[in-house]
Amino acid sequence: MENPGYIALSRQLTLRRELSVVAHNLANMNTPAFKAERMIFREFIDKPAPNQPISFVQDLGMSRNLDEGPITPTGNDLDLAISGPGYFSVETPEGVRYTRHGRMQLDSQGQLVNSQGAAILSDGGAPITVPVGSGTLTIAANGSISGNGGTIARIGLSEFENPGGLQRDANGLYDSGDQIATAAAKSDVSQGMLEQSNVQPILEMTRMIDIHRSYQSAAKLVSSNHEQSMRAINKLIRARQG
Repeated sequence: MENPGYIALSRQLTLRRELSVVAHNLANMNTPAFKAERMIFREFIDKPAPNQPISFVQDLGMSRNLDEGPITPTGNDLDLAISGPGYFSVETPEGVRYTRHGRMQLDSQGQLVNSQGAAILSDGGAPITVPVGSGTLTIAANGSISGNGGTIARIGLSEFENPGGLQRDANGLYDSGDQIATAAAKSDVSQGMLEQSNVQPILEMTRMIDIHRSYQSAAKLVSSNHEQSMRAINKLIRARQG
């Protein structure tokens, strides 16, 4: 394969990865607190021979749109939306994870859990248990939970120096990696509200169409390069056959 074919092939590979990211965004357009992602690309220069640089496309990684999604009322007292850069802390078998998905509930033991049954942690890092007979719960902007008997606990809110560096995990959770969570200073919660996905479907569909067209163009270049190579080979064969 000649250089143009290699260049087009590298472009096709990156476009396939980019298409999977767009498809994932669209699949989560209705997932509460989901953050849209996008591939990051750069030019990679290879020099197989002096003064003959070849420009390839290389994907560096992923960027995440950290803009807040629309906050909508749900009528459920245990639905919480975060205003600001904060995250809820969740206890999982793999360790503490973080999320902005605020759909919560009480399990059979009265423990506050997320929709997967993982415990929501307090500002002290412990699971939150609501005593029987607490009645209707009131959750303040700072995460304090109150019932008939007064304050029960305070939901832990964490912030990070580099929230874009959090590693996406399953079920809307994030792994902090090497980052240290700090107590939220710029975040509040709203009771009976839920943050929606910040995916913009029309924008993602437009990107999908552009990716499809770019892929087709690259495919034509690969096909054209292959046909040229075959013609050259056939000419050499005929020349040898005399």
